[in-house]
Amino acid sequence: MSQTCGFVAIVGRPNVGKSTLMNRILGQKISITSRRPQTTRHQVMGIKTAADAQFIYVDTPGMHIMSKDRNKAINRFMNQAATQALRDVDCVVFIIDRTRWTDEDQAVLKRLEHVNAPIILAVNKVDRLNDKGDLLPWLAEVGARREFAAIVPISAKHGTQVDTLEDEVAKHLPESVHYFPEDQITDKSLRFMAAELVREKVMRQLGDELPYQMTVEIEEFRETERVTHISALILVERQGQKVILIGENGERIKNIGREARLDMERVLDTKVMLNLWVKVKRGWSDDERALKSLGYDLD
Repeated sequence: MSQTCGFVAIVGRPNVGKSTLMNRILGQKISITSRRPQTTRHQVMGIKTAADAQFIYVDTPGMHIMSKDRNKAINRFMNQAATQALRDVDCVVFIIDRTRWTDEDQAVLKRLEHVNAPIILAVNKVDRLNDKGDLLPWLAEVGARREFAAIVPISAKHGTQVDTLEDEVAKHLPESVHYFPEDQITDKSLRFMAAELVREKVMRQLGDELPYQMTVEIEEFRETERVTHISALILVERQGQKVILIGENGERIKNIGREARLDMERVLDTKVMLNLWVKVKRGWSDDERALKSLGYDLD
């Protein structure tokens, strides 16, 4: 039997479950998640090899409408990263949320107008529907917005019908040799994943108080026989944010560090010694040069 292999972009507005879906498909955490919109800032590749088929999923930042409070260089970067992921893919999974259609969903659909690849619509979070009878008319309504290769109701969180979605994606993988070894699951380095895990814990604890003016830079990543030593710098834009992040008597930063370390130990399968520092770097999120130095680079 011939091999198939292809790239699959996972797109949608912020906070519809793109990263949760990719983690569910891969069976482990590759993309960080939180309840806050725009947790994902980079393209993150997740690779799944099943027998003769290799799926190369690309998780993307949520495509969003630029507004007064979301008009910085980092917002432009995230939109560009999501749009760039649509180039030369073999299939697109467009995720929406239950029976809600927003202006940002419409904006994503508009961006998909010029995509030649088949587009599968995944209607997520159907487990939260109070009346399942609402689903069929809703599927008919969204199905009329454009021609989709398939429409699949799913729950990324609980795995409902995710296998059906994968079967639909598999139909569009071209015949090709596999691009990656069968045991590789991402193109991202362990250093990148360590930074993302710290950022996830900050987002989960401080999403409302520290929306987007925070990023993480790994200053040390040193592996020894028994312990991996990691030093991470958390950058914020104002002194008040630094105070909030550290917390009273340093309790908040300790909690963030403990939760991040436990996740790192699961990912790295080794003991981790994690040190965190917080530094004020004013205006980094609207400074393209600073963004590039911090790894926000489409190249």
